[in-house]
Amino acid sequence: MRHILIGDVHGMDSALEVLLERVAPTAADQIIFVGDLVDKGPDSAGVVRRVRELSDTNDVVLVLGNHEDTHARYRKHLSNLPNTAATMANNKPHLPVITATFSKEDVDFLDTAVLFHRVPEHNILVVHGGIPGSMPKFPETVEQVEAMNSRKRKHFKTIMCTRFIDAETGHMKSLGDEAPTDPYWAEVYDGRFGHVVFGHEAFDDGVREFPQATGIDTGAVYGNGLTAMIVESDGSRSYVTVPTTQEAQPMIRG
Repeated sequence: MRHILIGDVHGMDSALEVLLERVAPTAADQIIFVGDLVDKGPDSAGVVRRVRELSDTNDVVLVLGNHEDTHARYRKHLSNLPNTAATMANNKPHLPVITATFSKEDVDFLDTAVLFHRVPEHNILVVHGGIPGSMPKFPETVEQVEAMNSRKRKHFKTIMCTRFIDAETGHMKSLGDEAPTDPYWAEVYDGRFGHVVFGHEAFDDGVREFPQATGIDTGAVYGNGLTAMIVESDGSRSYVTVPTTQEAQPMIRG
């Protein structure tokens, strides 16, 4: 059994199609997407549909990215808080446009996304963003997150968007608020929760390997290729990267 971990797709459906052909997953493999299937690229709905259809025949895990989370909140507000949804749409005009392209089946699939996934036989923890240095423990199951009160759950969800952390406290720093002395989280992560495989930060020079973490977002939407990490049954790892052929976007973090 292989574990196939795929970096941020961001609407690059053609690249995903080629990558899946190259990797050729079988029914025995588990395919884990590290989040951010949607936004930025040209065909978010096509990507969601392709992954959803793949899940009909294969063991597919979708880790929640910050972009899926934003869409989920927008859809929720459309029903419960339409004024809030309107404000979100005003700030992010792509939200209603992309939402209109999703079928009910697409939305139902997106709602299956989980905040993290463990591959216990290889001591791998998959998150979208990163691990704040101030986090003293990590849940064993996603059900434990669901049982948290709203304040703790909101704090835990910082794993979707952590990049830089405060050099003294380990708390996540908001994008753009980091000081020159604040480290990127993976530079100082000590492996306490396992080897972390993550996306969110697009590395334009390929897969980024840290002592206790590996970043596999290689910036497909920025023209730098879409990458899969393949973990074999014996724990050995390899990478497959395919070029991006669809129109690339300017590199904007977020």
